Amino acid sequence: MAVHVSEADSVDEELVEAWQRLTPQLSSSAPPPSAEELAEIVGSPATILLMARADDGPILGSLTLVLVRIPTGHRAIIEDVVTDDAARRMGVGSALVKEAVRLAENRGCRSVDLTSRPSREAANRLYQDLGFKLRETNVYRYSTED
Repeated sequence: MAVHVSEADSVDEELVEAWQRLTPQLSSSAPPPSAEELAEIVGSPATILLMARADDGPILGSLTLVLVRIPTGHRAIIEDVVTDDAARRMGVGSALVKEAVRLAENRGCRSVDLTSRPSREAANRLYQDLGFKLRETNVYRYSTED
């Protein structure tokens, strides 16, 4: 099975349905994005929504690449990597991450950052296998919901 990755350039029923199916596999607390929210992501110059599928089959996974210009250069951040449970170990995550890295490099980014919970052992192994290095850093989060 060959996995093909493409950039979402519009929002259709298939994309909305895919995110309704994939979101619970990514987060137990976040609701699936609406068509309008997906259109905001697809239409933003700061984000690229990648989709993976096998041949002409259904969407099996997705990844959001965030690209921003800051005073010290171009930054790339991978967010919300998700592979459908039914497609695990088929190369979907690897194909998505490799394409995100390629796109970031083409846009002048010297590095690509991502975060992953320690409990996501398979994902962490994948990122390390693809050349990502664990950084010694403090990650802080300010929550407006506290």
